Amino acid sequence: MTTGAGRLPAEVRGMFESARFSSALSLTIVGTAFSTQAIRSMVGWPGLLGILVSLCVLAAFSFIAHRGAIEWQGLLPISILLFAGWCAISVIWSQYQWATAAGVLYQFMFAFLAVYLALVRDAIQIVRVVGDVLRALLAVSLALEILSGLLIDMPIRFLAIQGNLARGGPISGIFGSRNELGLVALIALVTFVVELRTRSVSRGKASFSIALSALCLVLTSSPVIAVVLLVVVLAVTALSLVRRVRNARSRFYWQIAIGALAVAGAVTGFLLRARIIELLNAGNVIQVRYDVWIQMLQVIPTYQLQGWGWIGTWNADFVPFSIVNALTGQPHANGLDAYLDVYLQVGLVGLLLFILLISLALGRSWLLASNKRSIIYVWPPLVLTCLLTVSFAESAVLVESGWMLLVICSVKAAQGMSWRDALPK
Repeated sequence: MTTGAGRLPAEVRGMFESARFSSALSLTIVGTAFSTQAIRSMVGWPGLLGILVSLCVLAAFSFIAHRGAIEWQGLLPISILLFAGWCAISVIWSQYQWATAAGVLYQFMFAFLAVYLALVRDAIQIVRVVGDVLRALLAVSLALEILSGLLIDMPIRFLAIQGNLARGGPISGIFGSRNELGLVALIALVTFVVELRTRSVSRGKASFSIALSALCLVLTSSPVIAVVLLVVVLAVTALSLVRRVRNARSRFYWQIAIGALAVAGAVTGFLLRARIIELLNAGNVIQVRYDVWIQMLQVIPTYQLQGWGWIGTWNADFVPFSIVNALTGQPHANGLDAYLDVYLQVGLVGLLLFILLISLALGRSWLLASNKRSIIYVWPPLVLTCLLTVSFAESAVLVESGWMLLVICSVKAAQGMSWRDALPK
């Protein structure tokens, strides 16, 4: 006869193995990652950290319950391990060691949760989870903007909602800034279109979701997101053309041609940047960023090779962030450019490792999307295109939901295309 004590571990194990538990945990993880700004505004850092620690514990138990179904060989892309490892060892030379240790731990928590999602959930399940979460968050954001801008006609200050809806925007929703809302809305738009094409939700639900994300995009009035949207449209066009080519050799030549056009387009955009900024009426946006970048470039050479030490989100109490803020006359939570931010925090070595990480993630996911027939494969490269393009004007890819999505896409791409597949099993 089995005792109650003997049954309990089996019951607990059964709970962690259940599809319902994994689904609920996945929704909570993604919802938390995209809601960090709102959570901090309501319950502060202690509340957010408590939620994250709890999620990591639950994910660890779920990992253990699913260990028999997970392919452990080549668990993580080496590029992720190298970049995250370099950020971690920067605590040795960091100018703010305790803050670096905290920043690394924060980064690792989101990376762990991302790995859980990538390994325990398949691609369509991840898309559905992201879609469900972003549908809800965009709806809440728009509802609060309506409340603030039309019904009570006053800001909701603790959520940084300014109440600009009656004037046509810009709006920021629960994400703290219009660029953050615009990035989330653009990722949501990609996700909703993939949901529609894969028929994973009803046509009515998908159409409503696409309209919601498009409306949020328009109301952000963000020149930065307008440029990112253009790049994503070009990426969709290029990917659609490549996917229609059946012959492998012809597809290879098409890839080369698209790569050459991408480089030519980037050079042209750089040469015509003044005219583009004028057309987008983005002079003030660029000037703010230019001032920050200039000051960052002044302090980077002090520790050019190894950087000042990883911290993720800036802390204005520490040098060099206090110097940049003082010289620009404004407080900044990041360097408004992920690549310069990495260069500042973990030096040239860290920047090269970061470029290796994003290059392998985008390259692998693009090739998989080009060669695989299922439409689900287009989601990772398009999400990465959003993240890596906006990284020229924001540092969202380095922390929280941006970092989580980068790790998820990188792991999924490595699962489908890795040199370690040739190793003996």
